[in-house]
Amino acid sequence: MRTQNKFNWGERIPELDEHSKAKLKILESYLILYFKTLSINPRMDNIKVTIVDGFAGGGLYQDAKTKEEIKGSPLVCLDSVKLADYEINHERTKRINLDVDFIFNDKEKTHIDSLKNILKIKNYLPNKKIHFLESEFASRLDNIIDFIKNKNPKNGRSIFILDQCGYANVSFQAINKIFNKLPTAEIILTFAVDAILNYASANGTTAQILNNIGINNSSDLLAEGLQKRRLSKKNWRFETQFGLYKNMRESCVAKYFTPFFIRNKTGHGYYWLIHMSQHPKARDVMMNVHWENHNYFIHYGGAGLNMFDMLGYDPDIDVEATNQLGFEFDNKAEEKSINELVEDLPNLIYQNKNGITFEQLFTNTCNTTPATSQIYRRSLNLNLQNKEILIVSKDGKTYRRSANSISDSDIILPAKQMILL
Repeated sequence: MRTQNKFNWGERIPELDEHSKAKLKILESYLILYFKTLSINPRMDNIKVTIVDGFAGGGLYQDAKTKEEIKGSPLVCLDSVKLADYEINHERTKRINLDVDFIFNDKEKTHIDSLKNILKIKNYLPNKKIHFLESEFASRLDNIIDFIKNKNPKNGRSIFILDQCGYANVSFQAINKIFNKLPTAEIILTFAVDAILNYASANGTTAQILNNIGINNSSDLLAEGLQKRRLSKKNWRFETQFGLYKNMRESCVAKYFTPFFIRNKTGHGYYWLIHMSQHPKARDVMMNVHWENHNYFIHYGGAGLNMFDMLGYDPDIDVEATNQLGFEFDNKAEEKSINELVEDLPNLIYQNKNGITFEQLFTNTCNTTPATSQIYRRSLNLNLQNKEILIVSKDGKTYRRSANSISDSDIILPAKQMILL
């Protein structure tokens, strides 16, 4: 590891704990899968994207235990794009160009100076595709949006990485501005939900803070309500999670929204890692990252189509009753998800006598389940084998024998409901 003074990263290189390392791992996994997903279209020869790191930091950290060097988010972004480029192109005869601009912002001059120095050492500078801003994120958001729109006027394809410290540095007004102006933008936001759960105040302070960042109806999060739930209900954390999730969803214009805890040793997450987008495919890509990195994630909801069902106490998500730490995105959770969807999906399908496409079924329900589209397919396949449903091609000429390869346009019908297409 290089000397601290060379990085000018304050008095010393900051230490990084396990949950912060997990965030960086998830970011790496998501960026690689993001570009690989975009490159599936065989006609595509150029992908224009802007990656915005709103709280970039000084570039390097050290492991709190081993003192090993750990890449900060700017290096993770740069290295991930380089790796994605290799994985996409190394066997292709026609190369896809990844035209990626990077905007690294931090309000501290010492952080930006350190970051520039580290990127020079790592041979990433000079580079005209890397841009540095030294500012409060919100104060330069309009400039960032203009840059993205000029680069990609049609859709403003971009990823905003907003790894704030706490929960009050990124307003939902700013988030909504991004989505209103950039239709294909995605946001990865960290939110210190445990700070809300553990330190909510009855004197109105918490409600005022949440109101300032654009989260409405925050009365559920005052200390009186939290204390009452703590004393009366074993799953108080789950109920509070649901309340905050509901308030956020009502405050955010993003159509697709995934809030899951990044785990720590106790099983409770310090932070939510929230992915927001306007497209179900983007949501599905992030959900696949959750499952692939199951050691890092947990949530306290259910496995079926209503993971935040508040109609009653569910002993399956009670830590004290099961000695489990909630829904852990492991093999057991996958099996439970499939079994619950096998029960849930026919109820929706039978409400659509003229049929529903797979795309419609997934799009209409994916926000309220931890299941991926592939888990949907596996569940529907069991429904099909049980002769509860029919699956037919869009033109009505082909009935599917298996749902594992179902296409988005395929129509799902109640088994006893035959229609003319």
